[in-house]
Amino acid sequence: MANAITEAMFDTTVAGAEKPVLIDFWASWCGPCRALGPIVDEVATEMADKLDVYKCNVDEESGLAQRFGIMSIPTLILFKGGKPVHTMVGSMPKAALVGEITANL
Repeated sequence: MANAITEAMFDTTVAGAEKPVLIDFWASWCGPCRALGPIVDEVATEMADKLDVYKCNVDEESGLAQRFGIMSIPTLILFKGGKPVHTMVGSMPKAALVGEITANL
């Protein structure tokens, strides 16, 4: 299961992470976000040995969303060494998400 991330904890959580970090930028009113949410949770559990997964509610953490130029949701960003290395926008099947993550680890 993915944990929530806040702007206040971003720098220490992501920059200091030993593994790559995937952040799902979402909102509760967003239908595609609600469809993708359980898939992100499954990926978080299944790939826990390879990456850490967090969720950022853009309504609650607008500063963090602005920091990364989030214009539409869901948006998922993969970070390595604290830097964004790959961005995925929109809902997608689990196999596609896993493929995108794996190709960029």
